[in-house]
Amino acid sequence: MEKKRRRGVVFEGWTAFLLALALLWPAPGTSFGEEKGGMEPPALAAQSAVLIDGETGRVLYAKDADQVRPMASTTKIMTCIVALENASLDDTVEVSDYAASMPDVQLGIRKGETYRLRDLLHSLMLESHNDSAVAVAEHVGGSVEGFAAMMNQKARDIGCFDTCFITPNGLDAAIRENGEIHSTTAKDLARILRYCILLSPKREEFLEITRAPSYAFSSLEGGRSFSCINHNALLTSMEGAISGKTGFTNGAGYCYVGAVKKGEKTFIAALLACGWPPHKLYKWQDMRKLIQYGDENYEYREIEREELDFEKAAVSGGIGTETGLAVDYAGAGPLRVLMKKDEPIRIKKSVARVLSAPVEEGMTAGQVDYYVGDDLIASYPVRTTGRVRKWNYDFCIKTLLNCFLF
Repeated sequence: MEKKRRRGVVFEGWTAFLLALALLWPAPGTSFGEEKGGMEPPALAAQSAVLIDGETGRVLYAKDADQVRPMASTTKIMTCIVALENASLDDTVEVSDYAASMPDVQLGIRKGETYRLRDLLHSLMLESHNDSAVAVAEHVGGSVEGFAAMMNQKARDIGCFDTCFITPNGLDAAIRENGEIHSTTAKDLARILRYCILLSPKREEFLEITRAPSYAFSSLEGGRSFSCINHNALLTSMEGAISGKTGFTNGAGYCYVGAVKKGEKTFIAALLACGWPPHKLYKWQDMRKLIQYGDENYEYREIEREELDFEKAAVSGGIGTETGLAVDYAGAGPLRVLMKKDEPIRIKKSVARVLSAPVEEGMTAGQVDYYVGDDLIASYPVRTTGRVRKWNYDFCIKTLLNCFLF
């Protein structure tokens, strides 16, 4: 174990040096002069990339962000969050022969050994061990296939419909029957990390695991001990780095998804196919450029809500023939949006032209949508301002009786 610890110290030193070099050395197709141009989007090495606003999920930059590609070990952010949401960290996990047979990178677990789920999730996220991923999947989902179904359902639940999980560790894989591959898009991958760190009920546990600089544990039998070092070098090299995950396979190339906080702004970036060996450092250069682009060009701005005029809505079958309409901003807090200085704001009104009696005051008759560019950022109801009773047989009788009696 002492030898592993010494290797870990040497690895961390080399990682810090190489990452510093990456942050100073431009990738192909760009220069530092171009990047300081203010509003110009960065040129990236990644074939697919996206930068989103963590608060809203709004896309701030995209490069082939909807292109389906393999994503390697960035898969493990979903493996981790599904395990956290469906099992206890104190669960005992027994290793199967299949889990123990996984290729490198591996922890080296053996068939029949038992571990705490907490320990295997640290192995999964810090060292990216493929055998730990399968052991976790089999424990939580009953099988790799069962766990993959849970992963795919979670992806759909959070709005990621261009993602297909086959393995829990991200190794390249395909479904023979339909030809689908283990894959996602840069946009979906960023949304998944956003869910993990900001929206999941287990977000605190996810952050605690993925931010740990190192972790040591033993098998429950007590026979073997292990030490893990966090390979997410961004955590120690970029101010404000929150969480993230690296990945590489021959099919996926170098991949990365990470989150960085700059003041009150939270940026989440995803990179797919960001070079192949020997270009391991391109992903760090791309991350630096994306975060710098977002921080320099986007600021929070408060959008004033407009007092809008509406034509009266016609009412059919009523004692009256129309009612007034007004947008309801009651209870709405300030409308603050992370946006560029010159981004256009559009307001779209959608209201009913004809209402059917009876109409009560305060009924919803449409909505007003606020857009920044093409992105919907807020919606408010349009409500009726008056009451119109229904013209029916009972009303006619009552009206006639009132005429005769009075």
